[in-house]
Amino acid sequence: MKRILVALDGSERSAGVLGTSLKLAKLTGAEVVLFRGIGLPPAMPPHVWALEEVSLIEALRHDAEKYLAGVAATLPKDVTARTEVGVGVPWQAVCAAAEKENADLIVVGSHGYSAVDRLLGTTAAKVVNHATRSVLVVRGEPAIP
Repeated sequence: MKRILVALDGSERSAGVLGTSLKLAKLTGAEVVLFRGIGLPPAMPPHVWALEEVSLIEALRHDAEKYLAGVAATLPKDVTARTEVGVGVPWQAVCAAAEKENADLIVVGSHGYSAVDRLLGTTAAKVVNHATRSVLVVRGEPAIP
């Protein structure tokens, strides 16, 4: 295994996803690509729509890059890592990034099944169903090594 794409969304499960990915990276010597997909949520406050679209996307990208840089700063020195932000529907952005990065494995967190998840399906389920790469779905939150 040479490269692991770690899909992080900033949720509570992100710590478990990261911890599991780091354990695998240490075992295999794989490079870690910390990834965050950003898109426009369907329900946005009215004042947000007053911004130009480019400004909004760039603001979201900046926030995602800042988040990933913060995560990368906490990684052990013996782990090779870099960050990547993708714009689009989260599951599609994850799948596209895995292709672009030539990832051997995608690591995602599972989520609870809210009414919306039951109706539309979770991001993790869609990644599992559409990715051309192997996918590991992390359910717990193991400690970061």
